[in-house]
Amino acid sequence: MEPVAGNTLSKAERLSSKKDISRLIGNGRWGVCDAVKYCCLSPNGLDFNRIMVSVPKKHFKRAVKRNLLKRRLREAYRTQKSLCREGDGVDIMFQYDSPEILPYASIRDIVAKILKNIK
Repeated sequence: MEPVAGNTLSKAERLSSKKDISRLIGNGRWGVCDAVKYCCLSPNGLDFNRIMVSVPKKHFKRAVKRNLLKRRLREAYRTQKSLCREGDGVDIMFQYDSPEILPYASIRDIVAKILKNIK
């Protein structure tokens, strides 16, 4: 399955298989950047990157707030995915780890730092 080029986030670019997620969590490299914890595993055997976004219920009991933060993280990645290397393919998990809701601009800067660090 080939992802669509440009600033899109197709189904193929989303990490959803239980086997792939457990491999990422077990073998991946963990890091923290401000309010976001991340885990990355390279290479994933594909020509493109795949991501997964997680916002724990521990900090945000309401699903509306969790969905808002997940949307912001996915949007920040989608608009800046060119910062991360292409070709090898990397699996990335973003986990929001702050008890407060940050504005989109802050989340975008954090995701940019993470992608440059992974590069």
